[in-house]
Amino acid sequence: MTRAERMCAFIENHCVIPEGKLAGQPAKLSLFQEAFIYAVYDNPYQTTEAILSIARKNGKTGLIAFLMLGHIVGPEAKINSRVISGAMSREQASEVYRAAANCAELSDDLRSLVRATPSQKSLLGLPVNAEYKAISAEGKTAHGNNPVLTIIDEAGQIKGNTSEFIEAITTAGGAYDDPLRITISTQSETDHDYFSLDIDDAIEHQPVDKVCHLYEAEKDCDLLDEEQWLYANPALGEFKDINYLRAEADKASRSPRLANTFRRYQLNQRIVSNDAFIQADEWKLCNAKPAVLDKEKMRIFGGFDLSQNTDLTSFVLIGIGEEVEVYPYFWMPNHKIEERDKTDRAPYLFWRDEGFIMTTPGATVDYDFVAYQLIEILEDHGLWFSDLKIGFDRWRFVFFKRALMEAGITEAEIDECFIEYGQGFKDMDPALKKMTEYILNHKINHGDNPVLNMCSFNAVSVEDAAGNIKLEKRKATGRIDGIQAFGMAIGASLKEPEEVKKEPELFFI
Repeated sequence: MTRAERMCAFIENHCVIPEGKLAGQPAKLSLFQEAFIYAVYDNPYQTTEAILSIARKNGKTGLIAFLMLGHIVGPEAKINSRVISGAMSREQASEVYRAAANCAELSDDLRSLVRATPSQKSLLGLPVNAEYKAISAEGKTAHGNNPVLTIIDEAGQIKGNTSEFIEAITTAGGAYDDPLRITISTQSETDHDYFSLDIDDAIEHQPVDKVCHLYEAEKDCDLLDEEQWLYANPALGEFKDINYLRAEADKASRSPRLANTFRRYQLNQRIVSNDAFIQADEWKLCNAKPAVLDKEKMRIFGGFDLSQNTDLTSFVLIGIGEEVEVYPYFWMPNHKIEERDKTDRAPYLFWRDEGFIMTTPGATVDYDFVAYQLIEILEDHGLWFSDLKIGFDRWRFVFFKRALMEAGITEAEIDECFIEYGQGFKDMDPALKKMTEYILNHKINHGDNPVLNMCSFNAVSVEDAAGNIKLEKRKATGRIDGIQAFGMAIGASLKEPEEVKKEPELFFI
């Protein structure tokens, strides 16, 4: 028998349903569960990571319990090994533990093989001294202990693209040659949340040691389309009652608020906020590598969003020709980037190491350092301050102007190059509407810069009584500085009239 065959046989021959009206009856795997187990355990390249994303109430918790038992008293049990399940809340961690404990207690075959310690949320597989423990992000339990198997439950609850808890428990398996991580969850709310990025990486790059089974309804599908329900609910009619889903769909069809909830939890779809300025799908279609800036063939502009002392400072350089070529640059203070990495839940340290964020010396943004690097950036593109206009917000610009002058730029050059561009409704409305036009017509090439991507996904617009729009930092889900700077660059282009080339005239003598 293969590993997958042994695991399936163990579950169906020895495990029982842990709770509900069928509690105590022999477990029977659904076809989608078998398919997942075969993909994970019979992968010829040996699976190191696996993802199963399904809508709620499709037997997720039971499957986790069965797999855990299979690793402490079943065919995958190893002597003195440890396996863990991780959840974001104590309540969810308790549910997983309770399911595994109940399954063992209700099974005549497993009852004598497993010792439960409810206070520790742990199970001990007596034959090989293999331990299972359920832990949560809210607890103080050590996250390491070299697990041979880690199952992450409901990673879709993680907001932002990093999680210190998840990193801790998924980097703790170094004692084994074949540690396995399995994530089973409904989808995250947005494209830039941790679980979404994990799924997208698996689908886009398809690494041979990573398995991803995603069950989701089609985008913008009719909430009442029962065929679409099956795409996200592979256990519909087995573990999940279709009448329950019909009732939920009926309520959702009459309420925009409930519609989003239904799409996320019952159709397993990501939900984009109606207030989002940029739709992620459209932005992703503009991710081509930008062309080389050519001042002879393009109109060149920039936008500068100066940060507070410890935040993200952004400069976006654009070349407008047939399309808009986008070159973004970002700075953070070196002594604060680790702290911001944690508080913002964004991988700033990784982006720094990859060259997407530059760090300035000290604990605050060093404008002198940024000024010198701005000069280098322009020179790298074959440009000088006389070749472009740069939009800026006057907040703190007096300090940056002083830094530019100390770097050798004359006041006349600065005044000629830099255009004051506010971030209120008056200035940002035409800039953002022009940006939207570029995006929807796929006329932007932003090179898939991850920092600019983050800012674009975070950006939220607000509207005044006259219909003018601006970006609102207080309503954003994270930093938007890069998109703000991009908007100011476009705004600068709108303030600078385009030269009209005269057609040659024919004269007769």
